[in-house]
Parts: sequence; structure tokens; C-alpha cells
Amino acid sequence: MVPEAEFTSYYGRPVLNQPAWKAQNIAGYFFLGGLAGAGSVLAAGAELTGRPVTARALKVSSAVSIAGSAAALIHDLGRPGRFANMLRVLKPTSPMSVGSWLLAAYGPAAGTAGLCAASGRLPRLGRTASVGAALLGPAVAAYTAVLASDTAVPAWHDGYRELPFVFVGSAAAAASGAALMASPLAENGPARTAALAATALENAAVKAMERRLGLVAEVYREGGGGRWMRAAEALSAAGAAGAALLAGRSRVAAGVSGAALLAASACTRLGVFQAGMASSKDPKYTVVPQRERLRAREREQQSRAGARQGASDGEEARD
Repeated sequence: MVPEAEFTSYYGRPVLNQPAWKAQNIAGYFFLGGLAGAGSVLAAGAELTGRPVTARALKVSSAVSIAGSAAALIHDLGRPGRFANMLRVLKPTSPMSVGSWLLAAYGPAAGTAGLCAASGRLPRLGRTASVGAALLGPAVAAYTAVLASDTAVPAWHDGYRELPFVFVGSAAAAASGAALMASPLAENGPARTAALAATALENAAVKAMERRLGLVAEVYREGGGGRWMRAAEALSAAGAAGAALLAGRSRVAAGVSGAALLAASACTRLGVFQAGMASSKDPKYTVVPQRERLRAREREQQSRAGARQGASDGEEARD
């Protein structure tokens, strides 16, 4: 038997075209969008439970964050007109098209809520805008994961099941961190609870994704992506521990814990971005999983054919 040949691409060149995205733009777009979307949800909850300082701070931070997220996206696109062109058509099957319209709807709502909260004027309009931003916030926090998963980049595409949970958990951790930094001790109870839940969700989703990805998970453990992901794990653990043990008693501890959670969320986005870029450069992350899927499909087909043949033989024996 001739052994199976080792795969090599033409002169070692990548199989996939490299994404033209820049780390500071797209990772910032992911991070700030997630912070804004989750922040709007927490702001609505703070307002409903009588925590006005926390609600006002989160509304303002969400408005600033979504503006920064849109600016990072437009900067990566090259000129503002390209973002406007994406709004010419709504294509439900395109995450980019849906995401563009989502930003176009969420941005004014979050901006209005933030301006009304900061100025103290038009409270009724501000409450209406806050409700609209809170309803759209979860989609804003999650859709960038769908956008990344819709590409051919192995580390993103193959992680399509868990990546939205990673992004949502990371966004909620960032928003709870911002709440801990801005809110007084009397109001930070829900933020501490949210920090623990968000950290648990993010870390569990990352571990589940790494177990399922097999070979491709290397890019989340090694190189630049691995360094960012390890930093995110350490910072999120420190931030969650501080939120649980110290943030309810010390304003300084709450601020430090919140800053750690914000930094952890940013590291997660950078880690995911760097892992994706690394997986697109090495041909093995594209070809080896494809071969494994083909072999698994062939084994499944053979198993089904054997089962059908066995059933047919059993019927003939009975006849």
C-alpha cells in the first residue's frame, strides 16, 4: 500500500485568500459593539430596578462604544460611503447586510438614550430609546460572531456553534465591568452577578469550542491567538473573583475588577481575530479537517449501507 501523501500547497502558499481586515479595526469593532449591546441591556435592567447612576453610566458608555465601533468599521472599509452602500439592499441571508441594518437601527437608539441620560432632558424620549436599544442589544452583541463564522476562515467557520456564546459572554463581561467601574457600591449587586455569569459562559464556550475543533484548536492555544486567549482567561478569572469577593465592600476593588473584565473582553476579541488569521495562513487547517469530514461521511455511508444489507438479508432468510 502506498502511504497517503503529506499535503503541501503550491510553494507553501496559503489555500485561502488572506482577510484584508486589520486587527485594530475589526477587533475593536467586535469589542466595542459587544460592549455597547450588552451595556444597553444592563442599563435597562438598572433603570427598572431603581439604579439611576448605573443606568446613566451604561447608557452613555453604550452610545460612545457604538460610535467607536462604527468608526472602526468605517475606517477598515476605507471611506464612509462604503457603509452607506451596504444599506442600499437588505439581504436576510447575508450577516453583513443584516448587521449593517442592525447598526443603523441600534446606533440612533443608543445615541438618543445616552444623550438624554447625560443631559437629563426629554426623559420620556430617553426611556423609549433605552427600551429600543435594550431590545436590539443582544443581537448587536452576537451578530459579529455570525459574521466571522460566515467566512471560510477555519478557526471562525468551524467554531460557528460556540463562537456566538463566546462573544455574548465576553460582551456581558465587558458591560458588567463598565458597570462596576461606574456605579456606587449600593448599586453594583446585579453587575457583580452578571460578571460571574458572563465569565462562566465565556470560558465554558471557549473550552467547548476548543474540544470540538480538534486540530484547528491549536491556533487558539499557540502563537498570538493563544497568548491573547490566555491573557483573557487570567484577567476574566481575576475580575470575576474580585467582583465576587471584594467589589461589594470596596469602591477601589470594584473599579479594578471592572477594568480587568473590560481588558479580558478586549483580549478575547484580539485572540479570536489572531487565531482566525493564523488558521487562514496554514493550509493544514483547511485541508486536514476537510479530509476528516470526508472520511467520517464515507464511514457513515458504509455503515448505513451495511445496515440496509443486513436488513435485506434478514428479510430473505425469513422468506
